[in-house]
Amino acid sequence: MKAVVIPQPGPAEVLTLAERPTPAVGPKDVLIRVKAAGVNRADLIQRDGKYPAPAGVVPDIPGLEVSGVVEACGDEVKRWRQGDAVCALLAGGGYAEQVVIDAGSCLPVPAGWSFSDAAALPEALFTVWSNVFQRGRLQPGESFLVHGGTSGIGMAALQLARAFNARAFATAGSDEKCRACEAAGAVRAINYRTEDFETVLKDQGVDVILDMIGGEYTAKNLRLLRPEGRLVFINAMKGGKAEFSAHQVMSRRLTITGSTLRARENAYKASLAADVEHHIWPLLTAGKFRANVCKTFPLAEAAAAHRLMESSAHVGKIVLTV
Repeated sequence: MKAVVIPQPGPAEVLTLAERPTPAVGPKDVLIRVKAAGVNRADLIQRDGKYPAPAGVVPDIPGLEVSGVVEACGDEVKRWRQGDAVCALLAGGGYAEQVVIDAGSCLPVPAGWSFSDAAALPEALFTVWSNVFQRGRLQPGESFLVHGGTSGIGMAALQLARAFNARAFATAGSDEKCRACEAAGAVRAINYRTEDFETVLKDQGVDVILDMIGGEYTAKNLRLLRPEGRLVFINAMKGGKAEFSAHQVMSRRLTITGSTLRARENAYKASLAADVEHHIWPLLTAGKFRANVCKTFPLAEAAAAHRLMESSAHVGKIVLTV
């Protein structure tokens, strides 16, 4: 099969289209012929040599989500059959013509959805559901803030917050991006280049914050949280270290939490997939959620896809077509 590989750490130009063996299918696995693969910031960090694949995962083929058609199933797989259209969350290997994945990490392509749109779902929806709704316990009527509102995860979080009757806010880096956040479900989006999000939101407070920035945002986030508020980290692009008042956390009974998904065990991912299918898939088939694919690139042009993501000029998801 053809796959995009990272021969050595470096800029986007190091990505190379190469021939690789078709992966072997274990008893609990499915082999997927890939039709499309989502591009995520984690792929860029892996390409830079700062986010290695977990043990047991192909080390030099990036890609955390795909859609495609099941070609083969292991002996213990019950749900899936050859020819089924699926999308799947991976720990790596998605930039390829074929992938093998534990059957529990697969979900059906929603009725009426293209493979390109379906490839934009797993990483964002699994991440948002596990962090905003499970760890963050976002409830109807609460206020929610997401930083990086026009990222794939940000756009998914805004749509789901609105669908589950929370009041959503977002930060983004331009007025155009702020309008995109509001179209996705934010009642107010804040251009962080011209406004301070803490100043804008301090009078009303927030119940749950999904943060991928870290650094100086941390203390501001904590000051914004209402009593019993929850701050959930999924990245720390401005640094993992920050100063804040422990007394503030104690007096308002705040929760600081976070997670990474890539290295979690298959049983957890299967349980999360079942939750996502139960709670979110009805929204997809009813047309109440959009994939927000910004642009697609052929697999061989993965470097161009990475350069677009690095520019931060995109709104929504970037997808490779195979």
